Amino acid sequence: MEAWLLREWQQGSGWQFVLRPLSWIYALLTSLRRALFRAGLFSVQRVSVPVIVIGNITVGGTGKTPLVLALVLHLQASGWRCGIISRGYARESDDSPPGTVIHVVAPSQASSLRPVISDEAALLASRSGVPVYTAADRPAAARALLSAHPDVDVIVCDDGLQHYALHRDIEICVIDGARGFGNGALLPAGPLREPESRLLQVDAIVTNGHAADAGAGIAKLAPRVPRYSMSLGNESLVRVGDGKIISVEDAIAEFSGRQIIAVAGTGNPARFFAHLSAIGLVPSVTQAFPDHHPYAAADFRHAPEAIVVMTEKDAVKCSQFADDRMWFMRVDAILPKAFGDFIVQRLSELEK
Repeated sequence: MEAWLLREWQQGSGWQFVLRPLSWIYALLTSLRRALFRAGLFSVQRVSVPVIVIGNITVGGTGKTPLVLALVLHLQASGWRCGIISRGYARESDDSPPGTVIHVVAPSQASSLRPVISDEAALLASRSGVPVYTAADRPAAARALLSAHPDVDVIVCDDGLQHYALHRDIEICVIDGARGFGNGALLPAGPLREPESRLLQVDAIVTNGHAADAGAGIAKLAPRVPRYSMSLGNESLVRVGDGKIISVEDAIAEFSGRQIIAVAGTGNPARFFAHLSAIGLVPSVTQAFPDHHPYAAADFRHAPEAIVVMTEKDAVKCSQFADDRMWFMRVDAILPKAFGDFIVQRLSELEK
């Protein structure tokens, strides 16, 4: 259903127009909620360090998590001590009391805490090496992080553009360059969580993947907001079970003559499948699972001789039962140096 909706939202269909009145109600409610926060009727909580929120205004994956990792690495290289907070969506065991904060700081903990943390949180902990805290209550997550790690001097929030309870000093909106804003309608008639005019309030816009029409549209919507392009690259293949890393060239040679099954439980599986084909690992079969799918060994019992290639986010949930045929593609977000310099400059200005 999720994949079908994302496809349908890219075009105008008759059933979408039936839902337009619901979209108008949704737009009214979101505008009212934002206005109440701005007026101070809903509490906005500050913490003692700058907060950078990386999010989007559409449903579906846009590449926020790779951007978070790239930004954290750049900030660390510039002398900042980072922490990460996230919502912690789709935890497999979510019977903890409201406001519970979970701390993940190392790959070993990411694995052992897998039943109670999200896949993004485990991935961020494994790749970043910085403290990662998850909670539905983002201000609580930020406070807990700073209490345990008082040396942290900047917090990066993975997602949360629409969660105004936490004061943010810098907002970055990530846009899928291929899908853009779909049919331009708000939920449920379209993919937008907030109207396109929301781009006027953010500090920077990052477009994941080049698309001339998307870039032109964004420039028209928010001509004065700094815009940057992002791509995913530096690919390598990592065996899920033991962490063996091989180059794409070696993977093509090693997998030659064997069926490749590509699986993805992300917000945009088609992008992952297309990326594999683009680097020469053309899947024989593709299988899209729902975003945050709770993988089990039974999901991989078919085609026991085939190579299985998945996203790094999916691999976090497969480490306990992975066999030698299961690999994930590791990628990095590639951004212009100007983007990192812009964020560092903004942070420096906040210190004055």
